[in-house]
Amino acid sequence: MIVGITGGIGCGKSKVGRLFEQRGFSLIDSDALVRERVLPCAGVVAAVRSRYGTGVLADDGTIDRAKLGVHVFSHDEERRWLEDLTHPLVFAIWREAFAARPAQHWAVEVPLLFEKGLENWFDFTVCVACSPDRQLARLEQRGLPRGLAGQRISKQLPLVQKIERSDFVLWNEGSPDFLQAEVDALIEVLTRQS
Repeated sequence: MIVGITGGIGCGKSKVGRLFEQRGFSLIDSDALVRERVLPCAGVVAAVRSRYGTGVLADDGTIDRAKLGVHVFSHDEERRWLEDLTHPLVFAIWREAFAARPAQHWAVEVPLLFEKGLENWFDFTVCVACSPDRQLARLEQRGLPRGLAGQRISKQLPLVQKIERSDFVLWNEGSPDFLQAEVDALIEVLTRQS
């Protein structure tokens, strides 16, 4: 079984992913893959340097994600260019992982699951959602200024559409224990349906 976990930025996808992992699922965090395996690739670094110059690189020659973010989150064309560069590499890593352990249950965090039409990769899709006020508050707690948080939220499909398109929804407004109970109940349902 392969479960795609999506939702708005700051809604709790990573928390839900870790809860799935604690219950025996192998977890793939797509954002972490980009950070740790895709952006450091020599070909990606070269392409980014060619497009934006050395101003987006750290002193050690790696990509400075914050500097790159200024370019890609303020210009849709640049964001799409970066996605076109990085997403095929992410998908290749997914394929390799799934092929290596085909009997394993997988939970895959995918922020842009519906935006990129990736539904067919998954047996089930789960949206992690919360109120807009809670979402903004969480992003501000992470150190993201409200204006920048709003800008990043606006680059994703509206949360209500993700909710409508998902097979299951987890509402992340309560306590950690409540979210854990939601995940446990969902895994029980998924196991019965798979």
